[in-house]
Amino acid sequence: MATLNFKGKAFVQNYHLSVKYHQLIPRKNKSLTKKVSLHDNLIIHGDNLKALKALLPTYAGKIKCVYIDPPYNTGNEKWAYNDNVNSPMMQDWLGKVVDKEDLTRHDKWLCMMMPRLKLVRELLREDGVFFMSVDDNEQHRIRSLLDDIFGEDNFLGTFARRTKTGGGSASSYFAVEHDYVHAYAKNRGVLEPLFVPHNPDYAKRFNEEDEKGRYYWDTFARSYTQTKPYKITAPDGSILDGCWFRSKKRFEQEVATGEIRLIKKSDGSWSVQFKQRMGEGRKLRSLMHDTAYKSNNAELDPFGLQDFPNPKPVFLLRQLVLAATGKDETVLDSFAGSGTTAHAVLALNKEDGGNRRFILVECEDYADKITAERVRRVIKGIPKAKDENLRKGLGGTFSYFELGPPIEMESILSGDNFPSYMELARYVFYTATGEEFDPDAVDEKKNFIGQSAQYLVYLFYKPDMDYLKATALTLDRAKALGPYKKKRRLVFAPTKYLDQEHLDELRIDFAQLPFEIYQLVK
Repeated sequence: MATLNFKGKAFVQNYHLSVKYHQLIPRKNKSLTKKVSLHDNLIIHGDNLKALKALLPTYAGKIKCVYIDPPYNTGNEKWAYNDNVNSPMMQDWLGKVVDKEDLTRHDKWLCMMMPRLKLVRELLREDGVFFMSVDDNEQHRIRSLLDDIFGEDNFLGTFARRTKTGGGSASSYFAVEHDYVHAYAKNRGVLEPLFVPHNPDYAKRFNEEDEKGRYYWDTFARSYTQTKPYKITAPDGSILDGCWFRSKKRFEQEVATGEIRLIKKSDGSWSVQFKQRMGEGRKLRSLMHDTAYKSNNAELDPFGLQDFPNPKPVFLLRQLVLAATGKDETVLDSFAGSGTTAHAVLALNKEDGGNRRFILVECEDYADKITAERVRRVIKGIPKAKDENLRKGLGGTFSYFELGPPIEMESILSGDNFPSYMELARYVFYTATGEEFDPDAVDEKKNFIGQSAQYLVYLFYKPDMDYLKATALTLDRAKALGPYKKKRRLVFAPTKYLDQEHLDELRIDFAQLPFEIYQLVK
């Protein structure tokens, strides 16, 4: 497979592994929920690379659909490269606005995208779907990078979306009226077909029903691609000759089961008809030319955001989410912008009674005043909105988090930036087991933080230097964990006063804080 090379690739292709886990700090005053939770709808304010890494302990392998709308890298967006990669060249890039005159702007954009895409892939379920909006500035480059990260066999297709009508005066050679949405599966082999419901007018034609569902009688067409024609004998002995859409064997089977019939037309000739069944739905068309797909700033009028640049229409996100998810699945947008993805998810839930959840990540300062505020109004209702559901409010909740400091084990020694018990529990549980952390399973009094397929996991910790200096896994503490119950115990503590013989006897694997997070010490 051909690969894409660009400046800085060698430094960023594994950079996501070195990004530290950061705390996610709940902000009750900015949330719209009774109980702030990482299992609620989420809006996260902070650098999206760090936020994606912070989501791994809870959501690795759990996201069904990802949609992102990153900067198109037109040279007019005033974005800057801000990943602190350990390379003199890339250190020189930090904080500098990328404009049209920047000869490395394509390299910088790809270096920005690569680690984020790798973390997105880790967050996706095996049957997950990834969508990305892009235009001609980078679409050919990002296709090569996406092939590299997801595998070219997992490419599902590209939508061409009509963004506007006209605009010839703004273009040198052509009036550009479209952009693209690339679609990939994490694992195409386990992905179910992507359907959206039929349009109501189309659905009306399925006016008959049997035990298999709704259908209508459609004309059985001749096919000119069949290599073996055969004759069909009508009830009166008439012969219909030609190449048919079904093989002869399948034709005979479907006649016998009532799926195909022959009827005499008014001119005396015979027509072969078959039951055209309604099916699960229809596939999205690769040409998104309907006016509902066009960028529409008027959608933001009820939120006072008429000047927000290039918002994606709710209809686009609605269609993508509808095709890629069931009614109880999670959608991630790590370039959240004005919050269109959350709006679309809540609108779909209102329409079909679903319980889809959204996770939005926005790094800009407007995360609260624009992104979250739009979602608040969508949930509560907007009296002046044209849509009746939007006037009444779509309902729902969300929890607002801000990206906190990194969870650095070395800081425990100095007493700086102590993580909370729950944050450290999330970190060590996921790092050691690779499995989802369940906060409801935590019993801090018993030092129990959950169980994995292999371990019962315990954490002796308090954000207090005196406690850490005085606490060790002793024989009494080990016995207090309770009798051995099939699974070994994995115990995190500042130190231990037990030899390996006792640890083995009690079926305990010990991991020392702060240095032994990544590997167990036997």
